[in-house]
Amino acid sequence: MCPDRSVTHVSVGTLLGGQDPQIPENFRSLTAPNHVAYRERRLPHWDIIGSPLFVTFRLFGSLPVNRDFPTLHLTSGKAFVAIDRVLDGAVSGPQYLRRPEIAELVVASLHDGQDRFQRYDLHSYVIMPNHVHMLVTPHVIATKWLGPLKGFTAHEANRILNRAGQHFWNDESYDHLVKSGVEFDRIMSYIENNPVKAGLAATPESYRWSSAATNLT
Repeated sequence: MCPDRSVTHVSVGTLLGGQDPQIPENFRSLTAPNHVAYRERRLPHWDIIGSPLFVTFRLFGSLPVNRDFPTLHLTSGKAFVAIDRVLDGAVSGPQYLRRPEIAELVVASLHDGQDRFQRYDLHSYVIMPNHVHMLVTPHVIATKWLGPLKGFTAHEANRILNRAGQHFWNDESYDHLVKSGVEFDRIMSYIENNPVKAGLAATPESYRWSSAATNLT
């Protein structure tokens, strides 16, 4: 097993590529311990408990090195959109999540985080061939839900693949604080329509590894 030693988070700003806010206006009234502010790499991250969060994490080595985190020249929102487009169209690099038994492992683990461990409310998700999108409302800080989620699934997936000790997930994860209402609905639609946009399914409901197929509420 080679678990993620640290879970690094990067705000992706607005989903459609706007400027990165310091913190969304509707979150400014929150006080500790509801939010924890810190900076890793070049971008701020706000780890807020009890507010919706859009999270994306990807397989280790799923992006070409020269396309990895182009944040020097783009806002984080635009960088996210560019990276997600590359991931959706990837014809090389690892795509272990295409394997049904690994996709099933990740889906089960996402549900366990909500149903068994009560670490978050799971609103929507999709397991793409090389990355995962999820919309959650955390009940604990990210190191107590995203770290265990990535660590456990990495260990079990590597066991299935007979590649113990190898990196499975990329250390860096992306997150974006989500306002209720229109933005929440837009991001849920973005997540569940990702397989359609990538040409993997005709409809969101027909893609097996998605909350759209499981009628998640």
